[in-house]
Amino acid sequence: MIALEDRQTLVQHIETAHTDGARLRPACGLAGISVRTLERWRTHGGLSVGDRRPEATRSTPAHALTEAERASILAIANEPRFADQPPARIVPALADEGVYLASESSFQRVLRAHGQNAHRGRSQAPQATRAPSTHIATGPGQVWCWDMTYLPTQVQGQWFYLYLIMDLYSRMIVGWEIHAADASDHAVHLLKRTALAEGIHGASNKPVLHGDNGSTLKATSVLAMLHWLGVKPSYSRPRVSDDNAFVESLFKTAKYRPAFPAHGFADLQAARHWGHEFVRWYNHEHRHSGIRYVTPAQRHAGQDKALLAARHAVYQQARERNPARWLRDTRDWSLVEAVALNPERDAVIGAHCRAEDKTCLLA
Repeated sequence: MIALEDRQTLVQHIETAHTDGARLRPACGLAGISVRTLERWRTHGGLSVGDRRPEATRSTPAHALTEAERASILAIANEPRFADQPPARIVPALADEGVYLASESSFQRVLRAHGQNAHRGRSQAPQATRAPSTHIATGPGQVWCWDMTYLPTQVQGQWFYLYLIMDLYSRMIVGWEIHAADASDHAVHLLKRTALAEGIHGASNKPVLHGDNGSTLKATSVLAMLHWLGVKPSYSRPRVSDDNAFVESLFKTAKYRPAFPAHGFADLQAARHWGHEFVRWYNHEHRHSGIRYVTPAQRHAGQDKALLAARHAVYQQARERNPARWLRDTRDWSLVEAVALNPERDAVIGAHCRAEDKTCLLA
């Protein structure tokens, strides 16, 4: 937008050049405006009152949200169950209840208008990394990821140790334990208990177990148990935590939950109680962004396909009720059928899926 004094100066220079014999179009081009703009300034008061576009009265679009809809959006976003959830999780959760109020972007606009568009939660955005060749899962029980993390106590220098195994495909926590000491025997016990719970003894195809290069996870007793179970071990590159990013991300989710104690756990029983509640929430309530906002337990049980199809139907019905609000297709609720341990090229994942006679949609 050009200020009034600058407009008058530009027009004066253009008129002087035109009077001296210059063509009008090249003179306007040198000034950075078109001949049409010059004529509009001359005929619509643009050289006396300036740009009046900021003062223009614009009509409200027919498909704009009503005040009642905005109030409903704000009320739902501030419900206790959604208070720490972003619109990307709120909208799918409502769709699973058969309710569609507005799109994620509309939720964002309403929250922004009321000063509530700050990050809803304590975590920060992850950093992009380079992708090595990796394992690919097209179903539960194919690739497991495991790791150990420290849990603080109320005594400085003392820690509890959380051992955890996650299914790569479903993101479900299939095994976990919390102990007061870091020992390979704990890892062995967890492996054996998880194998029994998931029934891999009778499975023809055993899972790959991916972990980092920690001494506990590479202990001789652990390797012996893996061999006995028929599970193939896989390890991250040294000093590259992103090679086990799914578990690292899970640990971050755990430690940024409101229930995680800011000043450490009082005792081992308190830590195990927290672990039990977190695993229950994560597996059965947490709508995971990497699997189209279904819960890990739903995906592990194969329920995600029906849920996503029903969610798609809710969106289609909402579009039919008010098509003016949908300039493009509805949100993609197709099933994610392939998950790579690390980011991988589509061609590589496609070749893996063709080898298994599947048409895979990538995570």
